[in-house]
Amino acid sequence: MFDIGWGELIVIGVVALIAIGPKELPGALRALGHYMGKIRHMAADFQNQFQEAMREAEMADLKKQVDTLTSGFDPMETIRKDIESTVADKPPSALAAPDAGAAGTTASDAPSAYGPETKPVDVQAPPAEPATTGDSGQALVDAPGNAKPGDRPA
Repeated sequence: MFDIGWGELIVIGVVALIAIGPKELPGALRALGHYMGKIRHMAADFQNQFQEAMREAEMADLKKQVDTLTSGFDPMETIRKDIESTVADKPPSALAAPDAGAAGTTASDAPSAYGPETKPVDVQAPPAEPATTGDSGQALVDAPGNAKPGDRPA
């Protein structure tokens, strides 16, 4: 704070000892320490109040920014508008549930909303084996399924 070295402190102490006297010097130093503590406490309070005011100003700025960002933003309204625009784009016939008796369609003919249409697989039937002979009964040499271990490549 102040640039006072040891030499200046010794000079101040000697002058205080001569001016105040040795009998009243401890009381004067105690009062000086008490007032210095009060000054430091007031300075700390001022600094804390100043920092609090700065934080409040920053919070007010942040609140203003958040208010400008969120003004006009209603997620429920946005979703409702998206759904309405999607429904408005489709013809009424596409929105109606498929009728099983209408136009000769059945429930199994209706496309699925969960994925591409697949046909059921018969799990009981064994898989078809690849043809190893041609129409004339000769073995097909170039067929990839005809290679056996130990055969030479053609």
